[in-house]
Amino acid sequence: MSGMVVVVAAMFAAACGRVERPAERRAEPERVPLRETAQCLRDLDAQGIAYRRLPDKATGPGCGLYGTVQLLDIGVPVNNLTAVRCGAARAFSAWVRNAAVPAAYQIMGSELARVDTMGSYACRNVVGTAGIGNRRSGHALANAIDVSAFVLKDGRRISIVGDWNTPDPATRTFLQTVRRSACRRFGTVLSPDYNAAHRDHLHLEDDHAAFCR
Repeated sequence: MSGMVVVVAAMFAAACGRVERPAERRAEPERVPLRETAQCLRDLDAQGIAYRRLPDKATGPGCGLYGTVQLLDIGVPVNNLTAVRCGAARAFSAWVRNAAVPAAYQIMGSELARVDTMGSYACRNVVGTAGIGNRRSGHALANAIDVSAFVLKDGRRISIVGDWNTPDPATRTFLQTVRRSACRRFGTVLSPDYNAAHRDHLHLEDDHAAFCR
């Protein structure tokens, strides 16, 4: 009799829409091993990167801040960054200092004054890819940074949305150069060449996926 009650209750719940579908479930956010974060922090210290360590916390279903920092000074001003997972912060700092800075000077003939971003942390799903389902974005773990533009000391602003397909050969070479360098430092790098959702930024994610588009 009790088995029949369970079956009826399950059928009633399904009819009322209260049964959670498998596709709606989201795993708990991945936590970074303490030793990995400790080594990353030592690397930032060795590189002279100024940062503030942030407390670990869950922020929503499948979202959380674990092993994150706030970058305060990497040698070049960067805007719109809040929490960034330490590994992504380490890769980003090295990319700006060792790739974007020399590329700006050597290719564009001006020093790099600022990097504009669209942020790092956002508790949301992947967007812009059909059939991806409700998979969480790397931004949900603060493990990705979206770069929108590079500002030069001579006043020029090289934006992804405005200059990716520019007829100016130097600007195109600069943007392709920084993307290639990013692909050597980040697991996933997505650009306007990937899809329309990335028409205005470079998505840089520290996920070891070896996917560069």
